[in-house]
Amino acid sequence: MKHYFRALSIAGSDPSGGAGLQADLKTFSALGCYGATVVVAVVDENTVGVTGVHPIPVDFVKGQIRSVLDDIGADAIKIGMLHSSELILAVRDTLAAYDVRNIVLDPVMVATSGDPLLEADAVATLRSELIPRVRVITPNIPEAELLLGHEIAAQEALPEAARELSDRCGGVSVFLKAGHLHDDELIDVFYNAETDRITELKSPRLDTRNTHGTGCTLSSAFAASLAKGMDLDSAARAAKDYISAAIAAGAHYQIGHGHGPVHHFHSIWK
Repeated sequence: MKHYFRALSIAGSDPSGGAGLQADLKTFSALGCYGATVVVAVVDENTVGVTGVHPIPVDFVKGQIRSVLDDIGADAIKIGMLHSSELILAVRDTLAAYDVRNIVLDPVMVATSGDPLLEADAVATLRSELIPRVRVITPNIPEAELLLGHEIAAQEALPEAARELSDRCGGVSVFLKAGHLHDDELIDVFYNAETDRITELKSPRLDTRNTHGTGCTLSSAFAASLAKGMDLDSAARAAKDYISAAIAAGAHYQIGHGHGPVHHFHSIWK
């Protein structure tokens, strides 16, 4: 009997299809995993911005997690937008009952459009209560700055910032994304806390507005790669290669009037 590689996303929805659960499912599918989802919030958004967030009751979120993990299980879990301290603690406590090591957390705090997605008091809860219990986090620079409490000014500061973030958050591995910098070459940094090694992941910087859901896509690609049995460094490289190709392939499409999505199925659609 064959078995699927199983990946679970715990995140909010995006009705425009470019970010959130929808982006995670597309990424899991494109990378050869069976995707399942737990909806934590229904988000009213499109490529232009976020109009509203309707939270799912916390007990119902916990029930969804149990329903999936008790029946299907998961080889890896991706956690996205958790909008409140109550929800963060509930997800932490519910997952503690299951033996899933490969948990990738994308500390979603602000949408690509600039709209806030996380309550202010939840940042400290995320940093102290949930991040130390996952294997990998994938912050962009503004998210890392909020978690660290200070500015990250230049490309040269990224390796030390990733190490500091790991130290402050319980020894988690850190994929620190450099997209908010302005150098010609985009150099993300992956700090593998399990081996104490820094890997620089380089790609050309593309001039495109189609960056909606890049963070969701990168983190779900990392989770999918771990679900398939890759080690941390290999999964980081695979996730970087996937998101870089998805951005490049999606740069020439027009969907919506704001920040369009990346092309999740660039290697499949001909």
